[in-house]
Parts: sequence; C-alpha cells; structure tokens
Amino acid sequence: MMGEDVKKKEQLERLKKQLKGLINRLSDSNISSISGQVEELYLKHSRNDMNETLTELILQACVGPSLTPDRLIMEQMLLIAVLHTNVGNEVGAHFIQSLAVKFDKLYKTELEQEDKQCDNIILLFTHLYNMKVIHCTLIYDLIRLLTDGFLEKDIEMLLLLLRNCGMMLRKDDPSSLKEIILQIQTKAGECSEEFKQQSRVKFMLETIFAIRNNNLRKIPNFDPSHLEHLRKLLRAMVRDRGHSDSEGTLRIAFKDLLLAEDKGRWWIVGSAWVGNQHGTSEATMATGSAIVNSESSDKITELSRKQRMNTDIRRTIFGILMTAEDYMDAFEKCLRLGLKGGREREIVHVLLDCCMQEKQFNPYYAYLATKFCQFERKFRMAFQFALWDKFKILADFSEENTNNLAHLLVHLLSSKALPISILKVIEFADIDKSTVKFLRTLLIGILQHSNDTIKSVLDIVSGNPKLKMLSDGLRLFLHHFILKALNKKKGLDLSEKKKDIVREKAKFVDDVLRGEDTGL
Repeated sequence: MMGEDVKKKEQLERLKKQLKGLINRLSDSNISSISGQVEELYLKHSRNDMNETLTELILQACVGPSLTPDRLIMEQMLLIAVLHTNVGNEVGAHFIQSLAVKFDKLYKTELEQEDKQCDNIILLFTHLYNMKVIHCTLIYDLIRLLTDGFLEKDIEMLLLLLRNCGMMLRKDDPSSLKEIILQIQTKAGECSEEFKQQSRVKFMLETIFAIRNNNLRKIPNFDPSHLEHLRKLLRAMVRDRGHSDSEGTLRIAFKDLLLAEDKGRWWIVGSAWVGNQHGTSEATMATGSAIVNSESSDKITELSRKQRMNTDIRRTIFGILMTAEDYMDAFEKCLRLGLKGGREREIVHVLLDCCMQEKQFNPYYAYLATKFCQFERKFRMAFQFALWDKFKILADFSEENTNNLAHLLVHLLSSKALPISILKVIEFADIDKSTVKFLRTLLIGILQHSNDTIKSVLDIVSGNPKLKMLSDGLRLFLHHFILKALNKKKGLDLSEKKKDIVREKAKFVDDVLRGEDTGL
C-alpha cells in the first residue's frame, strides 16, 4: 500500500509539472495546440486527477492578492471553455464548484481592501460566462449577493462584473438586469451623501446607465476587442469538433454549488444523490432510476428480470447502467466489458430500452448515448439501425415510450452525435398517428434550441439533392402538423409564449431547408 501511494504521488507530481508547463505557455496564438495536448492528458489520466490538478494550477495562476491582468484570465477561461466542450462538461462543473467554494470562504473572511483575491474570482466567473460555460443565472446570483452587502469592496466587485459582462447580461436576460439595476439604484439612494460621492460608486452608476442605454463607449475602461477575438477562436475550435459553443452551458445557482457536497451535483448527469440527511451514515446514491445501497444487487437482478433482460450480457449491462455513479462511469464500465463481434449492439439495445421505460425522460441516457456515438463509428451505426427498428413499430409503444424516444433523439441530433438524415426512412406521405406524435415531439424539441444549433442540425439536409425528399417531408410536416395545430383551439399543449417561439423558429427552419441565407 505504501509503495502504491508513493507511485501515485509521483504520477501526480509529473502530471502537475506537465500541466503547469502547458498553462504557463498558454496564449491566444497557441490555444489550439495547448488544448489538444491537455485533451491527450485527459485520455491518459483519471478525469478526477486531471480536473483537480488543472483547477489547482489555474487558481494559483489567477487568484492572487493583486489584481490579475484581464488578458491572462480570459485566455485561461478560454482553455476551460474548450475543454468543457470537447472533453466533457464535468471539466467546467468541477472548476466552477471549486471557484464558488473558494469565493464563499474568502468573501466571509474580512480581507484587507487591497487584497484582490475575491475580485480575481469575480473576473474568472465573468469570463466563464462570456465563454458560455455558465449561464447568466449564476452571474445574477453573485450580483444579488454583492448588492445585499453593498460595502466598498462589494461595489468594487459589482463594477468589475458589470463592466466585463453587463452588455451580455442585457442581451441574455434584460428583465432580470432591469430588476437588478433598480435594486442597485435603491441601495445607492439609501447610502449617505459622502458614500455616494466616492469614485467607485460614481463609476458603478455610470456603468449601469451605459448598459441600460446600450452605450458601449460610455462604459469606463471597457474594450471588448480581445474578448471578441477569443470568442471567435472558441467558436472555430469547437465547431471543428462538431459542437456548438453554447451547447454545454451550465445553468446552476450559486447556492447549489455551495451545497454540492450535501445535496449532490445534479448538473453532472447521473450524479444526483439525497445527501447526508437525518444523520444517515451512508449517502444514498441515485443514478438514472436506481437507488444504490448495500442490498442493491438483489434488487437490480429482480429489476432486470422484470425488464426482460434475458441474457447474461444484457443483465450485466443493465446492472452497470442502473448502478453507475454518472454517465461517464457507465460509459467506462461498458467499454471495459470488451464486447466484440457485434455484441456491442447489446449496449445500445439495453440503453434504448431503459430510456423508453422511464416514467419521465431521464437525460442520463441521452448523455450516455451521445458519448457512445461520439466515441466510435460502430456505436453510431448501432444506434442508427436500432432507431430505424423502433421507427417501424412506433404504434406498439405507449405515449411515455414514444416521448422518451423523441427526447433522446432531440439530444442526439442537437449534440451532432447523429445526423438528422436518420429520419430518411420515414415515409412522410403516409404516416400514422403514432409517428405524427413522435415527429411532433421531436421537431418541437429541436425548435427549443438556438438558431445556431438548429442550423447545424439541418445543414446536412439543406441543399443536398440526395436528401431532397427528407427536406420536403420535414417542411410539409412542419406546416401541416405543427403550425396548423398551433392555431387550433384544442391544438398543441403549449403556452402562448412557447407557441410564438415555435412559430418564429419554424419560419427559420423553413428558410434553412429551402437553402435561403439566414444571416448566420
């Protein structure tokens, strides 16, 4: 045991040295090369070791007692954004949780005014948001926290936040920004005249007015040129790998990050758990629909029988899917089975069956399916043939089964794990009610995504003569079974707001399928 510990320590030291060398050389001109080398390290080492070492090194480089140069922080967060998209969202999730815990600890400690550690963490958060690793929800949580305090240090950090990402906040969620601006102005109005005359308060109010009036030039010390350059680099790098820069954005509240050790990391698919409640000595883990405890083996065996897992290999795969810690754990354990000669199709069969049997759609299966499709072509082909078989017997499925299958396919298409040409086997001119329900759920699901994502899904069909029948079929279905249904009193069960979104997106889809210039 001692020998193993020493060996492990030496491995971690070597890894730390390698990563530190790469991070020290990082710049916008070599980001592609550096990120590629870091990705190779992720393949050779455990993800947990990589995440912890990378986080430790970046925090050492960026969170010091003096204010870190903006350019350095942007470039480090660009690296996190690239890895978050190309390696997996657990990279960004681990980093932001560590960042939140560190900020909470420092913020509650009465630091000297000159100490800029909290300011640097705020800058890291703003550029993670600018790179679309985190959603504006987390940024607004931080703004509310600082507004509630409203001391000199809080105002300094508010100024940093608003100056660096205020315009993006205005674009992403203007109503919340308006509410925050009113809250800040009310707080400022309650302060003494002497406090109001401080330069920081004046600067902050000037920044707020500039953001509210959409006036970039009047934001003090704000130059977005380098940030825009890095965001273009990010888009180019992730699109080369078939991703969108916004597809992995984490929508997490600040308090959820702080409570992760007690309540679990729901944002990492399959990692939710009930936590240390009521003095229980052992956490009850939940992955997919299974709750794993000391007696789980018998329960899983019984459950596999009920799900008609009629071979040893299917029962083994079922057990892995039900008891894995998260989708990455399930993926790695399935690969370790070493299935060959077409037997890897059993993984696809069991995964699809489990996904469809859930009472409500569970994204765990979608992320796992995406991981397999992106890993090797043979899995993509296995999913394609398995889905074609499902399309033929949609009439035999319950409404829950059909909905789950449609939501799974929405995820696979939007993440570019499978192409939309998979629908070419469907005869749009002669479809039954069950196929209509399936396609309607599928297309409405796709329409909920951004225009960039929708275009990337449809690009393979647009202007391709071999897929003209599919293109025409999709347009016909969109007009006849979705747009017409929106106008009926007993049509689609959607809110008026969602109906308006569907109408707007449907027009965009029609333009893309006709090969018209959409301005993207």
